[in-house]
Amino acid sequence: MEAPVGFLVVSLLLSCFATTGYGVTFSSLQRTLEVTASPTQGQALKAGDADITVTWGFNRTFQAGTDSAYKTVKVKLCYAPISQKDRSWRKTVDEMKKNKTCLVKIVAKPYSASNNSFTWTVERDIPTGTYFVRAYAFNAHDEEVAFGQTTNDKKETNLFQIQAITGRHASLDIASVCFSAFSIVALAGFFYMEKSKGKAAQQK
Repeated sequence: MEAPVGFLVVSLLLSCFATTGYGVTFSSLQRTLEVTASPTQGQALKAGDADITVTWGFNRTFQAGTDSAYKTVKVKLCYAPISQKDRSWRKTVDEMKKNKTCLVKIVAKPYSASNNSFTWTVERDIPTGTYFVRAYAFNAHDEEVAFGQTTNDKKETNLFQIQAITGRHASLDIASVCFSAFSIVALAGFFYMEKSKGKAAQQK
């Protein structure tokens, strides 16, 4: 008995999707990059003010030529597990397209095996949390092929904090005080003028 044509088409499409639809996984990446960052364990940085200097390069313990397909490196700020808890929008997923561990790009540069460094000022809109730094190597098709990070595999070491900007800026407080003082002076002047007009009217 021959299978319906429609069934064969659907089967073929599902087969193609199964082989190509999943994409790159984090577990398939080799940790061939060495990455360091200037913050020390537990250090607290202020958003919009503090600088982070990141260095990265190829781990020479791997065989020469392992990095032959590396074309670009993208360095990212990543959430530590404690800052992912109960936050699905920061969830770690093995499929790279769905992985939300590292949402903030620090820098992207052409790949070089050594002497890579970049100083980044923590952006003003970075939320309060605990972080580490990770670098991904990409191939010519802009696919992740390797990585390196400043923490261990369990993401427990070399973590640092960033404190978000909260409340009003000092300049706004100063402006508010000045405006309040001006209002008081203006109000006092108004009452003085009204009182003077009243006395002038009585004398007439």
